[in-house]
Amino acid sequence: MEFRCIPDELAAALSQWSGDTLAVGLFARGDERPDHPLWSQLIGAFGAELRERLEQRRFKAKPGDCLTLERIGALPRTLILAGLGEPADFDLDALRGAAAAAARAAEAAGAERLALALPVEAFAPAAAARGIAEAVRLSLYSDQRFKSESEPRRLPAVVSLMGVPANAADALAQVPGTCAGVELARELVAAPPNVATPQHLADTAARIAGDHGLELRVLERENCEALGMGAYLGVAQGSVLPPKFIHLVYRPAGEATRRVALVGKGLTFDSGGYNLKTAGSQIELMKYDMGGSAAVLGAARAIGELRPEGVEVHVIVAACENMISGGALHPGDIVTASNGKTIEINNTDAEGRLTLADALVYACKLEPDAVVDLATLTGACVIALGEEMAGLWSCSEDLGRALQDAGAAGGETLWPMPLRTSYKAGLKSPVADLKNTGPRPGGSITAALFLQDFVTKGLPWAHLDIAGTVWSDKGRGLDPAGATGFGVRTLVNWICSGAPLGPQA
Repeated sequence: MEFRCIPDELAAALSQWSGDTLAVGLFARGDERPDHPLWSQLIGAFGAELRERLEQRRFKAKPGDCLTLERIGALPRTLILAGLGEPADFDLDALRGAAAAAARAAEAAGAERLALALPVEAFAPAAAARGIAEAVRLSLYSDQRFKSESEPRRLPAVVSLMGVPANAADALAQVPGTCAGVELARELVAAPPNVATPQHLADTAARIAGDHGLELRVLERENCEALGMGAYLGVAQGSVLPPKFIHLVYRPAGEATRRVALVGKGLTFDSGGYNLKTAGSQIELMKYDMGGSAAVLGAARAIGELRPEGVEVHVIVAACENMISGGALHPGDIVTASNGKTIEINNTDAEGRLTLADALVYACKLEPDAVVDLATLTGACVIALGEEMAGLWSCSEDLGRALQDAGAAGGETLWPMPLRTSYKAGLKSPVADLKNTGPRPGGSITAALFLQDFVTKGLPWAHLDIAGTVWSDKGRGLDPAGATGFGVRTLVNWICSGAPLGPQA
């Protein structure tokens, strides 16, 4: 799919464009006036009968609404009117949503060459171009890998963005790499657990390294034992599948002035262990418990293609399963993490933080300038923030703000949450240094406080709980139903932006 900029307004742009499908955005109020410039351009292009057809179909221009009108013997043969809602509510997310809705309608109409005429004047050209292009490509994603017969699809070969200045073309050049990273993350999360095993994650990392010139080290069980990773290996010991500790490295062509570590939770299946997930706990969806690892591997794939300058990126995944067997962790066991801290296991279903504990210690030993971890960590975060926002905990205000800005630029919302130190009392254990879970109230906060114990003091660190955002049952915005690939765009935007990491707050 190729994206192009046509800087002219609709009337002039139509004179130099000869595609088959045109999508035009209309606001719920104002655009229907006969004297409105956009309406007069549409009447000039499609005839006065257009108004009558619009009234006949009762098009209200609400967000997500699309009206498709076909013509015979003329180009463009298909006109799609995309609802934009109220002008006062129109922001970059609404622009993405309109582009996604129009793209889906265009696919249904069999578009080959699509043009989008959406209001972009209020946005920076680069932001508008990237927002529209990413929305089009990601909204048309379809995973048919596991169907015996795939459904034939015909996607637009060329997508033109009308009214977008030509100088936004550089921003469009980043779209294929970023979207490929999101699509990889979606594929990893959506794959069943008998396919997306720890070995499969290691193989995926090897493919990224080979295709894009990254370095890869995979630590086997005995390597992790030598490093004292008792928390991670404790979770892995119940599965017949061997754990794989993945360390993938991107090095820039020139000097690296920044070094960052991205840590992703890699539970390829989570049964809950002896605290078995029961009916209503969505155990059948626990293949998505490696959504954090999918995000960092997707980001690595994108970064490998985009080749940002001046930044060295370490991607770390402690991959394993959480299963039940004669050798599995018992509630009440005590494990020792690689920094020497002892942990009483009072819930085997709070396993992700155990794997992340050793992964964070490993990451900090690399002496990065900042560490960011992503994890489908707690149901408490889903209760607090729902399915459209991820929780953000950080010991650095600058790092937290930079991640929020990077997320907003990619349509991913991060909501800042507190690291309230008094809540750490809930992690006290009478027999070990700490327990792996605290009381139910504030569960996402105590989980973040647990992780902080394994981060070098003074090092800028952020934790993203993506439990609610990594999967969508019905689809939302530019995400189809299923895996969303959440987190990839945030990480790629942050790393490529060159934003200062900042001191600890």
